Amino acid sequence: MMPRCLFWLALASGLVTGIASCERTSEPPSESQFKSTFLENPTFGKDFQLRGHHGKLRTLADFRGKVVLMFFGFTHCPDVCPTTLARAAQSVSMLPAGDAKRLQVLFVTLDPERDTASLLKQYVSAFHPSFLGLRTTPDATRELADHFKVYYQRVPGATPQSYSIDHSTFSYVFDHKGKLSLLVAHAQTAAELASDIQVLLNRNKE
Repeated sequence: MMPRCLFWLALASGLVTGIASCERTSEPPSESQFKSTFLENPTFGKDFQLRGHHGKLRTLADFRGKVVLMFFGFTHCPDVCPTTLARAAQSVSMLPAGDAKRLQVLFVTLDPERDTASLLKQYVSAFHPSFLGLRTTPDATRELADHFKVYYQRVPGATPQSYSIDHSTFSYVFDHKGKLSLLVAHAQTAAELASDIQVLLNRNKE
């Protein structure tokens, strides 16, 4: 009989794509365990200091003990941002209830001039009530984006208020100790992302 602690994920086609075992091991996570790009010793993404949509100042230390999934975008984004947050919400639903509570999804706006705290709250909550929107000043946003190697550039619209923003589409995953561990491509499926998150969550059970 198959142990219950094996976490199976299947794509819509019904094919099983991978198994993340709950079996304890002294070995640290390795590239072969993940669908995402594993970052063994990243020199970037060390920390952040951002204001949450409830008004509280947040850093990585606030989420110690949880796996953190972070994405940079903006609320007026027509496609990439909503599909990324929808994928994150779907991944949360694929996790066991107890593990889902140990995952924190963060959405960092690249457009603080338009994305107020109240707008961020309304936006991220539409995808999942636990998601947290984060913002800072325009200058600090640029500094943080540079630190995380996030590309973004304002694209003029028909009016000064209708501009858009081109930006990179990767998501970042931190382990329960606050170490940047995974770089998630936009093309990855919710099932693949959930599998990778489960591997990191299982490490925290040891």
